[in-house]
Amino acid sequence: MPELQSLHVFQALNRSPHARLQACAELGDGLAAAVWSNHHDAQDYQAPSHHTLSCYIGGGTGTFRRDQPGLKGGPDKLCILPAEHQSAWVINGDIRLAHLYFSPEQFALGCVTLLDREPRELHLREGTFLEDPFQARRFHQLVSLNWYEPGERLLTSSLAHELLSHTLLSQVGAREGLRLKGGLAAHQRRRLVEYIDQHMEDAISLGQLAAICALSEYHFARMFRQSFGVPPHQYLLSRRLARAQNLLRSSTLPISELALLCGFSSASHFNQRFRHAMGATPSQYRQAFCG
Repeated sequence: MPELQSLHVFQALNRSPHARLQACAELGDGLAAAVWSNHHDAQDYQAPSHHTLSCYIGGGTGTFRRDQPGLKGGPDKLCILPAEHQSAWVINGDIRLAHLYFSPEQFALGCVTLLDREPRELHLREGTFLEDPFQARRFHQLVSLNWYEPGERLLTSSLAHELLSHTLLSQVGAREGLRLKGGLAAHQRRRLVEYIDQHMEDAISLGQLAAICALSEYHFARMFRQSFGVPPHQYLLSRRLARAQNLLRSSTLPISELALLCGFSSASHFNQRFRHAMGATPSQYRQAFCG
């Protein structure tokens, strides 16, 4: 995901003289979060390049969309703003809201790994003032954390992934009238995911993955990106980091041994990659969950 300050929805609120940024953090894995307060404002969002999940933490009973004036917001109401959507909002009174931003690449990765579907076949459904107590509770937990403490910022990552996974399972629909060209077949995607998860500790080459699909490296790389939304090396890294997070939370393995099990050449390489993605070292992450 681009830097937080370059995201359209974030920029729009940041420019407003009425909105106030209370907290923000880039969480890694194509995810970012922010908490805003606002008062008597109007906002237009024009085709952002990213997806936004929103929860009204407080207030909002005077908030509505210009094209849906009869539908009002309120505490714990949720909104889903997909990439490329357009909407115009009127905020009457005070409001406090939390945002979770995620990239189209992260959406595509979730479609493959969680839904086992071709991402181009699916779209995120727009939603205005939805009621979902479980999602609202996750947002409240997210907001209650101190994002500037490394340990707690790591907890925000787990909550953010839970919010995203729940959204993918409940708010994704099929695109109508779509004729796809290129990309990998469903059975090829499944075989690749299974192979990568079973051989994560090995040094996997592009040629090995291409051979599973009986394609040249060039065509495989292009078709993989069409289907998964990210290049093969980025997908592999994300899976290795996800396994590392699970092992750090559920085992007492030494960091050096854990690094090798997740396919990193050394503990120092693992530390560097993990810290870049998560904002803290593996040891800090383990302490945050198990300390």
